[in-house]
Amino acid sequence: MNQRLEILPLTKSAFAPFGDVIEADPATMRYINNGTTERFHALAAAEVVGEGARVIINLFRGQPRAFPYEVAMMERHPFGSQSFSPIAGRPYLVVVSKDEGGRPGRPRVFLARGDQGVNYRRNVWHHPLMSLGVASDFLVVDREGPGNNLEEFVFETPFIISEPIL
Repeated sequence: MNQRLEILPLTKSAFAPFGDVIEADPATMRYINNGTTERFHALAAAEVVGEGARVIINLFRGQPRAFPYEVAMMERHPFGSQSFSPIAGRPYLVVVSKDEGGRPGRPRVFLARGDQGVNYRRNVWHHPLMSLGVASDFLVVDREGPGNNLEEFVFETPFIISEPIL
């Protein structure tokens, strides 16, 4: 099996099986604050389950990855969604895969623009944050609460991502 992964542009339709793309969508725009602010409404919904769970907001600082890069593991969060929105406006990679019998299938790689965030649905396999070029900050919305909200899977043979063309 070919272990090289193609990098695709991040679009709402391509990412729909895994979650939501968070970006200014004219179809959701409404004016607020006496017309001085455009609100792009309900672009994603945070999911949390479990007694004592709550939605929290974090700042993650991702260190840049070196390429070619080996995708050796994936993770998922069974009790809550997890969203990443870049603060510095820098592009980054998003790696996801469909569940195949309790394990991740072949990963898909998307190049996200610096004005696009992603919201991984609860229980979606994804790779940890992949900053490009320089350390980058992300606003992250996820779950806090009792229970183990992290499952990891290690591939027998890693997949390879070549240097992205920015």
